[in-house]
Amino acid sequence: MLLGEAFQPFVQRSPVAVLVNGIMERVFDEDKLEELFRENAVLQYTKALTFAQCLHAMSDVVFQRSSSVGAWYQTHHDEVPVTRQALYDKLKHTDLPVPVALVQYAGRELLACLKALKVRPRSLLTGYRLRILDGNHLSGTEHRIGELRVHRAGALPGQALVYYDPQYDLITDVFPCEDAYAQERSLLTEVLERIAAGDCVLADRNFCTTGFVFGLAQRRAFFILRQHGSTLSYELQGERRSLGTDARGRRVYEQTAHLTDPTADETLVVRRITLELDKPTKSGETEIHILTNVPIKDADALKIAELYRDRWTIEKAFWHLSQDLQSEIDTLGYPKAALFGFCVALTAYNVVSLVKGAIAAVWGHAFVREELSMYYLTMEVERVTVGMQIALGPEAWTIFRTMTTEQFAETLRAVTAQMDLRKYTKHKRGPKKKRPKQISGKRNHHVSTARILAMRKRK
Repeated sequence: MLLGEAFQPFVQRSPVAVLVNGIMERVFDEDKLEELFRENAVLQYTKALTFAQCLHAMSDVVFQRSSSVGAWYQTHHDEVPVTRQALYDKLKHTDLPVPVALVQYAGRELLACLKALKVRPRSLLTGYRLRILDGNHLSGTEHRIGELRVHRAGALPGQALVYYDPQYDLITDVFPCEDAYAQERSLLTEVLERIAAGDCVLADRNFCTTGFVFGLAQRRAFFILRQHGSTLSYELQGERRSLGTDARGRRVYEQTAHLTDPTADETLVVRRITLELDKPTKSGETEIHILTNVPIKDADALKIAELYRDRWTIEKAFWHLSQDLQSEIDTLGYPKAALFGFCVALTAYNVVSLVKGAIAAVWGHAFVREELSMYYLTMEVERVTVGMQIALGPEAWTIFRTMTTEQFAETLRAVTAQMDLRKYTKHKRGPKKKRPKQISGKRNHHVSTARILAMRKRK
């Protein structure tokens, strides 16, 4: 292992803290971040406060090392050559192409590390780059901005569409929008611009529009989209064929459909996969229809239905962003600052994915999937990080930036091998017990716990 003797006590006592901080040191390399800022900034420039310093402030909040940007400044004011208000002003005027480039850069860097670790990706759709597309609306913020104080309604700072790679569990691209009321479909033109031949987009029916479907086909890309009831012109061809049942015993059918684009007088032949539901949806639907142009030799109807169910992995990703990371910072009311924070959270999610990948490479996918507790892992990282950084100093961590990708992967393996798995294992609860009938508290508003427990002993 390339790490010096100074790291050994921390590698032995808290390898996950070394793991997380080493990955962040590599991804948040100040020289690379400043280069990224110069290449993507539109109106902003660096005078005294650097983009790297803004990112460090935001990442500490996202990883819950600081409760807010203001609390971070209170602790690090001697390291930042500007006032608190200047930091806020820099954040609220963030040029959105910069955090977008940050997510893309982190996705590429960490994907290379995962491949160097020889982490076996999930086998989903051989021969295609599968990309799940979904949107996330940021939740309401505090009403700190003067114009918001007269409103009782929630203040929504924006939304974003996200591309997720389910094979490597990485966020690879993001499309932020400051207007929380804008229709997600209005962003699809930008989404199409980042599609390459051979990509396969998996998405829900909100994205099933004529422009998007034909745009993907024109780029020689593929799609698996739930059909929307009113956004496509189509004509069914031939008889619907029954192809058996899926893993949950639901009937699966297939039929050919011809889609038409009235504006361009074009026709597209697709497969229409129908899945019978066990019970109707909230809107009363008993079937869902999935459209795809993936050839049947690469994925039959049952495989397509299975892949469509896998789109929920991005919902799990958003859930982990809210549970394990502070992805939506309610004190950041300005849209650009809030979206910057969300993009930093997406980058942090990728850092966590590389941590999981390193653990899987050493201890197996089964442990990560079934036993690993992110709660205990993140709690230890929070507890150890500050003291470890004080003890080692900033210079010791630069070694993570200068390693080759292969050296970095080998270091991650060596550190991960020191983990005591018992410290990071979930405590699985048993089946829920039926809740007993409760005694009304209308007359007696409270009870003595000690007396209730004494009655248990007498029983």
